[in-house]
Amino acid sequence: MLLSLFTSSSLSTESWPSGQEMSPWFTNHGKIDPATLGPQYIVTDYGVTTDSTILQTHQLQNVIDTAYAHGGGLIVIPPGTYLSGSLFFRQGVNLYLSQGARLKGSNRIRDFRLMKTRMEGQTLTYFAALINADSISGFTICGPGTIDGNGHDYWEEFWIRRQYNPQCTNLEAMRPRLVYISHSTDVTVQDVRLINSPFWTNHLYRCQRVRYLDCHIYSPTQGLKAPSSDAIDLDACSDVVVRGCYMNVNDDAVVLKGGKGTWADQDPDNGENTRILVEHCHYGKVHGCLTLGSESIHNRDIILRHCQTDDADRVLWLKMRPDTPQHYEYILVDDIQGQCGSFLVVHPWTQFHSPHERPDMPPTTCHDIEIRNIQVKSNTFYDVIESPDYTIYNIKLP
Repeated sequence: MLLSLFTSSSLSTESWPSGQEMSPWFTNHGKIDPATLGPQYIVTDYGVTTDSTILQTHQLQNVIDTAYAHGGGLIVIPPGTYLSGSLFFRQGVNLYLSQGARLKGSNRIRDFRLMKTRMEGQTLTYFAALINADSISGFTICGPGTIDGNGHDYWEEFWIRRQYNPQCTNLEAMRPRLVYISHSTDVTVQDVRLINSPFWTNHLYRCQRVRYLDCHIYSPTQGLKAPSSDAIDLDACSDVVVRGCYMNVNDDAVVLKGGKGTWADQDPDNGENTRILVEHCHYGKVHGCLTLGSESIHNRDIILRHCQTDDADRVLWLKMRPDTPQHYEYILVDDIQGQCGSFLVVHPWTQFHSPHERPDMPPTTCHDIEIRNIQVKSNTFYDVIESPDYTIYNIKLP
C-alpha cells in the first residue's frame, strides 16, 4: 500500500470534491406538498379495515391499482395499524402516512413475493420488500406516520440460525427489506418514521435524483438486535441527498454499494455511485455513519457534512474487498461533531468473499479523501491497515 498525507486545504462546498460544480438541486431545501400529488385515496374508503390483526395485502394493493387505473394519486393511510405483505406502487401513485398511522409488515416471509431483485451486490431471486417501486418517475413517500417492518421474529430467527451455523449468510435467513426502490428518478422520502426493518431498511438501486428528508430511521441496537438493518443502501445510484435524518440501526447508516466479485466491473447489472450528499444528519448507534462497501466497485464525489454522532462505531468506513476491483475517489467529510469509536477506518473486508484468478484484475485504489473541521471525541481517529491489495493516496487530515 502506498500512503501519503497532505495538509488540509479548503474546498468550496458549492462544488464536489473533484471540483465539479454542484447543481442547485442539491441545496434546494423545499419539500413535496402532498396536496400536489393528485386525488387522495383513503384506504379505509376502499375496504381496508382498521383491524390490526388482519393481513390486508390484497386490499391495500387494490387501492394502489385503483389509483393507477384512474391516472394516479395519493394513497392515504389514516390513523391505525394496517398489516401487510409486499406492496407494489406504480407510476403516478404515491404514499402518505397520517399522524398515528402505522403500515406494519407481516411477520411471515410467505407474505412477501419471491422475485428477481437486487441484494448484496447481486441480481438474484429474493423476497420483495414491504414497499416496492420500480421504474417510476416522481415517487414520493411522505407524512408523519410510520412504516414498521415488524422485524422481531425475523431477528430472533436469524440469531438462532447463527447459533446453529456461524457461517449462515444474510440471504439464508430469508428476511424482507422495508423499502426497495429501483430504476426510478426524482424519488422523495420525507418526514416518515421507518423502523424495525427485518433486513435493510431502505434500498435504492439504479435510481437518480433521490432525496431523504427529515426521516427517522430506527432499529434496535440493544437486547434483541436487528441484524443488517442498514438505514439507507445506495446501489449504483447518482445524485442523492440525505438531509436532516436521524439514524439509529444495528449496522451501517448510509451505505454505498454497487457490486462485488472478481469481475464485478464487467457485470452490466453493477454500477457506480456518484454525487452523494449527506448533511445535517444525527446518528445514534450505528456501525458506520458513511460506509463504502462491502459490495462496491466505484464511488466518486461523496460528501458527509454538518452532522452529529452520538455513538457511531466509525464515521467514515472504507471496506476493501480483496476479491473485487474497487475505486473510491473524491470524498469529503466536513464539520462533524460528537463522539465515536473510530473516525476513519480503512480495512480489508473478507467476510464471505470469494477471490478468483484474473490476470487483468484492475488495481484497487482510494484517493483524494479530505477530512476537516472535526470536533469529535474518538478512541481512534485514524485506523488504516496496509495491504498489498489496495493503494491509498492523497488523504488530507485536519
